[in-house]
Amino acid sequence: MLAPKNSTANIRLKKAILIAIASLASFVVLITVLAFIFAETQQPRFVNRDLLMQNALLIPPLLEPEVVGEEKVFVLSAEHGETVFLEGKPTNTAGYNATYLGPTLRAHKGDHVRIVLTNNLSQPITTHWHGMHLPAMMDGGPHQEIAPGGIWEPQWTIENEAATLWYHPHILERTGEQVYSGLAGLFIIGDENSDSLSLPKEYGVDDIPLIVQDREFREDGEFVYEPQRRDELGHTGMLGDTILVNGTYAPFVDVPAKQIRLRILNASNARRYNFGFEDGRTFYQIATDGGLLPSPVSRTRMILALGERAEVIVDLTGETESLTLISDAVHEENEVLRFTRTVINAERDENQVFKIIELRPQPTTEVTEAVPQLLNSIERISSTSAVRTRRFILDPRNRSINGQVMDHHYVNEIIRSGDVEIWEIINLSGTFHPFHIHGVQFQILDRRGRPPADYELGWKDTVLVSNAETVHVIMRFPEFSDANNPYMYHCHILEHEDMGMMGQFIVTDEKISGRKIYIGSADSGIENYHNHAP
Repeated sequence: MLAPKNSTANIRLKKAILIAIASLASFVVLITVLAFIFAETQQPRFVNRDLLMQNALLIPPLLEPEVVGEEKVFVLSAEHGETVFLEGKPTNTAGYNATYLGPTLRAHKGDHVRIVLTNNLSQPITTHWHGMHLPAMMDGGPHQEIAPGGIWEPQWTIENEAATLWYHPHILERTGEQVYSGLAGLFIIGDENSDSLSLPKEYGVDDIPLIVQDREFREDGEFVYEPQRRDELGHTGMLGDTILVNGTYAPFVDVPAKQIRLRILNASNARRYNFGFEDGRTFYQIATDGGLLPSPVSRTRMILALGERAEVIVDLTGETESLTLISDAVHEENEVLRFTRTVINAERDENQVFKIIELRPQPTTEVTEAVPQLLNSIERISSTSAVRTRRFILDPRNRSINGQVMDHHYVNEIIRSGDVEIWEIINLSGTFHPFHIHGVQFQILDRRGRPPADYELGWKDTVLVSNAETVHVIMRFPEFSDANNPYMYHCHILEHEDMGMMGQFIVTDEKISGRKIYIGSADSGIENYHNHAP
C-alpha cells in the first residue's frame, strides 16, 4: 500500500512544531528564571536585619606626636597581628601600631610633620597619604617601597584646609590584600576656620570617626581574600557580607543626646554604601573629601564610593531611643547594567541592605547649637582658566585607562606645576569606578553635562563615575616640581587598581618633551620619553 504523498511533509511539519514548542518552552523557562532573578534584584536583601548591635565601638586612638623644635613627629609601625572580630575566632590581620587599622593622626594647617614609619611586616609596603597636598616623593605611591625591616621618613608642611583624610598602603598589585588585612587609618586636619565654627569637635565623644569596611570570613574566622581570584573579581572587586566599623563587628556607640558629627570613610575594597538612618530622618552633610562644604546640605541618603569621605551632622537632641545607621541599596540610573552586575555577583552584591552602627543617645546638659549656615568659602575655579583638557577613558575590556595597563616605569602624563587643567573622565564599562587623583583636590564641573549637586560643591580627591557616565573635574596642580617622582591616578576599587587600572603623572617645570622617564630603579632618570609635554 502506497503511503500518502504528503506523509513526509506531515512528518517534517510535526517535527517543526515540536521544535517550536520546545524552543518556546525553553524561552518561557529562560524568561521565568530571568524574571525571578530580576525580581530578586528589585527586592534588596537586608543581610543583617536581626543582628544585635552589642559590641562597643572601638575609637581609633589619637596618636600624640613628639614635638621636635617646630616639627611634629608621628611614629608608626606596620605590624602583623591577630584580632578577634567574631566571638572566639581569631583572625590573622595587620595594622599600624595595632593588630588592625591604625591610630588617628591629627595636625593643623601650617604644621610641619614628619612620619617615622617602620615596616615590621614580612613583605614590602608603601603608605599613601590619601587626599594630602604634598611633594610627590612624600606621597607614598608604589615607588616609595619600604622593605621588611625598613624605615621611611616622609616630611612636609600641611597645606590642606580642615578635612578628614586617610592613609593606607599603595604597593603594586597587593594594595587590595594589604588594606583588606587592616592597614588603614585616619589623618584629620584642622584650620582656623573649622576651629571657629560651632560644630561638634570632641573626638570620640560627639565627633565620631567611622571607618566602614565589608569583609568575608571563613568558618575558622580567617578573612577570605585570595589574590589568585583576582581575575574573577575583575567585574566587581572583593565584596563581603559582614560589616566592620573601626574594626568592630555589630557595633554600637553611646553619644550625648545632642547634635553628633560622624566622619565617615568608605575603606572597603569594592563596595559602595548608600548611607542613611533606618527611620528615614534628615541629616546634614557638612563636608566632602577635601573639607567643609560652603553650606550644610539636607539629605536622607548619601552614596559613598571607595576612598570617599563625608562628614554629617545628625540631631539627637532630647532623644532616648537608639538610632541605626544603615546602608540601603544602591540604585543605578541604568537598570540593565545594575541587573547584570547583580546577576554576576550573586549573593554579595551592592543591592543589599546592612545595619552599620547603632547610636545610643545618653542624657546630657549640653546645649545643642544650630548648624552654622556658612561653613566655608570656596572659590570656584573657572573653566576658562584651564590651559588644557585631558581625556581618561575607563576601558571595560582589560581594566585599563586610555587603553594602557599600569607600567610603573612609564609616565603617562606630564603637567606643568601651577597649571589649571580639566580632566574628562569617561566610563565605558558596565560598572562604576571611583577615580582618585593624588596630590590635588579638585572641583566637579559637571556630570553627564549637568552641574554638580549641592553636596558635590566642595573639594574632592575621589569622584564616583557611574555606568556609562562622563564627569569633568577641574584642578590647579601643586607648585611642587619633580621630574623623577610621579603622582598616581587610578580606580579606587582596589582589585581594579591591582589589575593595572592606574596611571601616573609628574608635575614639573622642566622641559622634558620627547623623552621617557624611568622611575623606581637605581639608575632612575630621564631617557627616551614620548608623551604630552607640559
